[in-house]
Amino acid sequence: MRPPEEVKRELVQQWLAKAEEDFNVANFLLSQGQPYLSTIGFHSQQCAEKYLKAYLARHQVEFPKTHHLGALLDLISKINSSLADSLKEITALNPYSVTVRYPAGFPEMSLADAQNAVDLASKVREAILPALKESA
Repeated sequence: MRPPEEVKRELVQQWLAKAEEDFNVANFLLSQGQPYLSTIGFHSQQCAEKYLKAYLARHQVEFPKTHHLGALLDLISKINSSLADSLKEITALNPYSVTVRYPAGFPEMSLADAQNAVDLASKVREAILPALKESA
């Protein structure tokens, strides 16, 4: 049987690997000038979500199966309110979670929207990675 700390560390690393994959896909598509703007928004939202879940996993906080970034930030605020407060604007990514993947009247994203989505994902990444190192 593996020690609980090792299991926790592995779970956090799995969340981080998936977050990095989403981050890299969003950045790659944006840098290539691809016309897949909603896909950039989707991967940006997924990146942010997975970074938040990695942080929660590191602190052994159970979280619901949700794509709602505000709900995840509420959980993080119980651990580190200043971190959660600094990331409030990322809730702008919520519409890009799943609904953007289906035709249902969601407005088309512009290039500026896609760039903003990647910027918000980057903000989460730049906040969570150091916070994880501090709590290690």
